[in-house]
Amino acid sequence: MDIQIGYRPAQAMARVVLQNGEQIRAESGAMVGMSTNVHIDTSAAGGIMKGLKRMFGGESFFQNTFTAQGGPGEVLLAHSLCGDIVPLDMTPQGFFIQSSSYIASSPWVQIDTKLGGFKSFFAGEGVFVLKATAQQEGKVLVGAFGGIQELQCDGSLVIDTGHLVAWDATLQYNVGKSGSGWIASFLSGEGLVCHFQGQGRIWIQTRNPQEYGGLVGRMLPPREQ
Repeated sequence: MDIQIGYRPAQAMARVVLQNGEQIRAESGAMVGMSTNVHIDTSAAGGIMKGLKRMFGGESFFQNTFTAQGGPGEVLLAHSLCGDIVPLDMTPQGFFIQSSSYIASSPWVQIDTKLGGFKSFFAGEGVFVLKATAQQEGKVLVGAFGGIQELQCDGSLVIDTGHLVAWDATLQYNVGKSGSGWIASFLSGEGLVCHFQGQGRIWIQTRNPQEYGGLVGRMLPPREQ
């Protein structure tokens, strides 16, 4: 599998070149186009129960698996928001992914929805994050709103929850207040932040989708009743 990312960073699209028999699994609606010899199979990822769990985590109930048949083929994939796309090489420990950032992955990569209570309450993303793991080499595609920046956590780091895309599962994390108290946090405009501890990488997005949506929403004319 060869993945090429074009139109970066504002309008990124992934061109996935598959050899005969190779597959990639993607979120429903992520496909932009594909070769005529690529077969698409739609199913509830991991079965009905896992599909329901993914749906409550903000993901699609169904996923599409693309398979090249009779020779090489290609699939074009894009994120739902305007921004960058990054392919991550799977590690033994895997990754945590902010639920709306997941686009696609190698078919053997396990994508589980994790219920973490307040620990995983990511500013409008509910109480769920995704965990990607694999027993062999593979790739996972993540998308962002705006550009993607890779940061190295060497001990501790604090990131606004609205800017998180993904992070190494080797890191410990805890979501809490940005200020000394809830009132100070509210007045600062930052809200919740994620406190990371340990050694690992964090991928952030340069724009916050909720903040952008709120700004645009205030500029729109009121709806007619």
